[in-house]
Amino acid sequence: MTKPRSLTARLALSLGLLLMLVWLGAAMMTAVMLRHEMDEVFDAALQETAQRILPLAVIEILGRDDPATVQRIAPIRVHDELFTYVVRDAGGRVLLQSHAADPAVFPPFDGPGFRQTATHRLYDDAAVQGTISITIAEPLAHRAEVARGLQMVLGLPLLVVIPVALLAIFIAVRLSLDPLSRFRANLQARNARDLSAVPSMDLPAEIQPLADTLNRLLDSLRDAFEAERSFAANAAHELRTPLAGAIAQAQRIKSETTDSAAAKRADDIIETLKRLTRRTERLMQLARAEGGRLQADTPFDLRVAVQIVTQDMMRSADAPAIALHLPDTPVLSPLDPDALGILCRNLVENALRHGSAVDVTLTPDAVLIIGNDGPIVPPDRLAQLTQRFRRGDPWADGSGLGLYIVAAIADRTGSKLILSSPRPGGVDGFEAQVRLPT
Repeated sequence: MTKPRSLTARLALSLGLLLMLVWLGAAMMTAVMLRHEMDEVFDAALQETAQRILPLAVIEILGRDDPATVQRIAPIRVHDELFTYVVRDAGGRVLLQSHAADPAVFPPFDGPGFRQTATHRLYDDAAVQGTISITIAEPLAHRAEVARGLQMVLGLPLLVVIPVALLAIFIAVRLSLDPLSRFRANLQARNARDLSAVPSMDLPAEIQPLADTLNRLLDSLRDAFEAERSFAANAAHELRTPLAGAIAQAQRIKSETTDSAAAKRADDIIETLKRLTRRTERLMQLARAEGGRLQADTPFDLRVAVQIVTQDMMRSADAPAIALHLPDTPVLSPLDPDALGILCRNLVENALRHGSAVDVTLTPDAVLIIGNDGPIVPPDRLAQLTQRFRRGDPWADGSGLGLYIVAAIADRTGSKLILSSPRPGGVDGFEAQVRLPT
């Protein structure tokens, strides 16, 4: 039998078993003590009975015309005779006996006192200088029956008291550990990105140091992550102006030179700087996705942000083919519009990078679906696309952060990013679905 994993169950079980053992031990000791006291009471009754009957028997026997006559005492009414007795002379001849007495169970007189056979407890006494003796016998079965009755009286209440006590112990332990249960519930309710301190009020003194240590660890982790995000965001922000200046200088060099080779090198520099600019933009988006605020004060219409992003991308020089499908009724969500813009732009750019025709669909129940007609992504690579710096095509352009940023935003808002390839119901393509919060 394995131990229960619940601390409440363990404490209740151990305390209940300990209490049950104590009770059973106490009941057994009480039964032994009662049996000893009962034997003393019955022995006293045997002795008292003999000392009361013997003088009467002596008077009756000495007053007979023929003392040798055996007389059996007739009962006044029918009853069970627990004490039987015989009165004998010095030769062992029975002179008087109770109505249920069986002379065979009475051994020869061997002097006053108690003795015991296999079936009876006996008391002997004598009078008239030992010429007349009496032996009182009590069946041992009678004492055993009384002892069993006492044990039943002691044991039967335990059948009711023990379950009630176990239930009371369980309730008491559960109430005592209620602060620990709330602490556990607070830990279970938070996601992996929530590094705020866990409330630890009213915890037992044995658990409070553990909670304090955990909160200090969370504070350290939060400070480390904040420093990392702040560095990435600040570095990306500080790089934007120098990169823009470098692009402008490269474009000026290209426009002023007449050397075709120099112009080609200027184009390469410009393209490299533009890729670096896009990488810094991704780093700023990553810092926002992992540490920024993703909830708006009031719900807004998701259609507006999706439409702005797609129309802005369709106004670019290469004018990509984007088919936009929006519901006729507003789709309200507490998601921050900027966060939705980052999410939508990364998904559309990823779809355009790996396919020609892109479909952007927002359903009335706030599911954003973006797909293309590109080549099928193998399942093993599909499962890795939401990792940092992972690309579906290792040789394709891109930072490998787009889908990771989308997954981070979805995770922090309680949503889920679902990637499929080929598209559901199709033979090729790639599709990403995000159920946005409503």
